[in-house]
Amino acid sequence: MFRGVTSTTIDAKGRTSLPAKFREVLTECFGEERFFLTNSNPVRLESGVSCFGLAIYPYREFLALESKLVNGAGLGLSSAELAAVIRRVIAPATECVPDKLGRILIPPQLRRNAGLEREIVFAGMTKKAEIWSLEEWGKVEQQDIQVFPSNSQALADLGL
Repeated sequence: MFRGVTSTTIDAKGRTSLPAKFREVLTECFGEERFFLTNSNPVRLESGVSCFGLAIYPYREFLALESKLVNGAGLGLSSAELAAVIRRVIAPATECVPDKLGRILIPPQLRRNAGLEREIVFAGMTKKAEIWSLEEWGKVEQQDIQVFPSNSQALADLGL
């Protein structure tokens, strides 16, 4: 599972290094270094503004997601919502393989969508990882603090 938060940089050409621990997760937990890079779910702040990042899906996890979306039935999404998810997540997805040094190239369209310029953050999200600009990550963290459940039986049952 993807865990941890790592700050790093991206160069002007869109190259960055995938954290070594994330490369290990891809090979040890998911069986290969190949993955798909696409837009992540927008995070809507209380102000109504949304933050945008990118998502790293292990190869087979992404294919399973794609299959669920293609079938569409039973997801509880309207046809307009389903089309929006496909346009936002499936359409821009690009298959990636880190080079021998662990570097990846983030395509210009995805960099623009997520506002990635120099300082970036990789965040482990169990079966996927996310990439955020440092600025957007700070906003997302603040939102998470605001919406974090308190006095929740569900959290107590988890041992949190």
